Amino acid sequence: MTPGNWGAGVLRAIAGMGICVLAVAGFAIAADRVFPPDLTRFDDISQTVVARDGRLLRAYLSDDQAWRFTVETADVSQTYIDMLIAVEDRRFFDHAGVDPFAILRAVADASTRGRVVSGASTLTMQVARLLEPRPRTLWSKIVEMGRALQLEWRYSKDEILRIYLTLAPFGGNLEGVRAASLAWFGKEPRHLTPGQAALLVALPQSPNAFRPDRAPDRAVARRNRILSIAAERDVLSDRRATEAQAEPIPTRRRDMTLLAGIATDRLVAEDQSSIVFSTLDYDLQVSSEEILGQSARLLGAGTGAAAIVAEIESGTIRALVGSADYLDPDRAGMVDQTRAVRSPGSALKPFIYAMAFDRFVAHPRTVIADRPRRFGAFAPVNFDRSWAGDVSLHDALRLSLNGPAVALLDRLGPQQLLNAFENAGTPLTLPPGTTSPGLAIALGGVGTTLEDLATLYAGLARGGASDPLRLAASSPEVPETGSSFLTNPAAAWYVTRSLSETPRPLAYRQDGHEGGRRIAFKTGTSHGYRDGWAIGYSGDFVVAVWVGRPDGAPCPGCSGIGAAAPAMFRLFDLLPADTHALLTAAAPAGAITGGPADLPVRLRHFDRRDTIMASLDGGGADGATAMHGPRFDFPVDGTEIMVAPALPVRIAGGIPPYRLLVDGAPVSGTVGRGGSVWRPDGPGRSILTVVDAEGRTARSRIDLLDP
Repeated sequence: MTPGNWGAGVLRAIAGMGICVLAVAGFAIAADRVFPPDLTRFDDISQTVVARDGRLLRAYLSDDQAWRFTVETADVSQTYIDMLIAVEDRRFFDHAGVDPFAILRAVADASTRGRVVSGASTLTMQVARLLEPRPRTLWSKIVEMGRALQLEWRYSKDEILRIYLTLAPFGGNLEGVRAASLAWFGKEPRHLTPGQAALLVALPQSPNAFRPDRAPDRAVARRNRILSIAAERDVLSDRRATEAQAEPIPTRRRDMTLLAGIATDRLVAEDQSSIVFSTLDYDLQVSSEEILGQSARLLGAGTGAAAIVAEIESGTIRALVGSADYLDPDRAGMVDQTRAVRSPGSALKPFIYAMAFDRFVAHPRTVIADRPRRFGAFAPVNFDRSWAGDVSLHDALRLSLNGPAVALLDRLGPQQLLNAFENAGTPLTLPPGTTSPGLAIALGGVGTTLEDLATLYAGLARGGASDPLRLAASSPEVPETGSSFLTNPAAAWYVTRSLSETPRPLAYRQDGHEGGRRIAFKTGTSHGYRDGWAIGYSGDFVVAVWVGRPDGAPCPGCSGIGAAAPAMFRLFDLLPADTHALLTAAAPAGAITGGPADLPVRLRHFDRRDTIMASLDGGGADGATAMHGPRFDFPVDGTEIMVAPALPVRIAGGIPPYRLLVDGAPVSGTVGRGGSVWRPDGPGRSILTVVDAEGRTARSRIDLLDP
């Protein structure tokens, strides 16, 4: 062959090889597109709910009933990672999915000894088998090699390792190192000791043969062998390996963490993400469940309890105990008692007072006679069936007297109270068959929930601006000004002052003014001792507690002051010191802070109404309009007006002189029947309130627009 022919032959051979390589590559690319790796098992993981610091509150089984948690390599002990690679695949970071040196070694060992001594599967090949389990045959091994090459082509080494850490079997329905670490050791895998890491390296090699709860001797022997290999390959020092061999192994498999059962059920019903982030504080949740469980057990079999602890400023729920024991059917453990509609007893009284103060029907220094009264067929009596005589409304609220609360509601109108709760986003539920509210709602003749009460009391603490509480970390925080109007800041301040002086239970007699946390709180006990309530707030937190029987049966001992309040105070004891004062040094705008002599005459005594009406002879337009109370002729409720330096305010009806308030702050001077002029600060929403000489009110909400 001439040199020219020889050279041409070489070129043709090279070209042919190139064509073959391209053909093989093309086939591989096409096969990869047609038969991509099946990641179904990797994607089918257990849904988890975590606390605000990332600690696991609860996990749910995957669709195929396995405990399988996603995990990042950074979340696993480096000792475990190093030990795994040293034992299973020393050249993991160097090969392309298949290790030819391991294959040659395995073949040589098998030829020499006449049996399989060592395997040739790399971690990537094991991942291929975990993703698509197959019978152990030669053909399966070939497929695993192909899949391993494909995985290495598609994913990084860290991603391949993540799949192994998620899917590796650890006995029973435990898959992945996180599930194994939690079940066998009760800890996250980042905290594994060398001995624990070695056991978890050993278990996937034969999960049933090496289970420590079923074969402890074999588990210890295999773990120690792993530790010896780790020492030989410089993962551990000889001393650390020896010390690790002395570590005890677990004798049983732990149950998966189950905290905040009601809260986690609520969260996963609204969010299908693999990891749901809650606002709960892990340690506070644990302690709260212990306290409520103890309270329920002291009250007897079948008794339930629930509690909510939330931050006032942000509306963030820090602890939510939906039942006394989630796993106890006798206590209806899986029923959310924070959302169960129950009778609130006296727990609604503060809002009757707030409405009366807000509408200038009364003032905390207004004197009222606590005496027998009859409102049609309704004759309320106090809890201890005694009477206090003449008392200020401040004392009537802090002592929870029944007659004054009903008298205030009678003046306001029960429907007005229902409307106020509806506007605040916390509607009340009338008893079945009832079409209109009666005065009995002042003493609990209506339904509400613990969550709504916590929301409402947080609204009082925020100066009258109310918003829903938030349990999911993804929920927006409460806006600074709130979005639901509950009452004006002055009325909320009055109520807070009264509730902060409520007598405490005997076990908590320390005075909040002299050292301990200052708390404004109210208790309530429904008819027949079916429900006991205690809701309180400090400068930073609101705590609401309910006790009773979930089935609504009478519960002797389930009073607000005797059972719910002690639990509430114990929960407050768990909380950090407040950063905000419960009551600011300066009263809000519009508050009247003097004594009874500083009040308008009509506000000094609730039962001595002005006689202006009696002086009218009943004839003419004035007498007719006086009967119906004041109203705004301009601007009417819901009006949108272009902002101007001065806007007219025209009032009709009622009995002059009138007092005009803007956003709860009084406008100087009185207003005659013709009206007045209002000088707004600028665009935005404002609430105008007019109060006539009889204390009757009207309100107009308007939006001032930029011109």
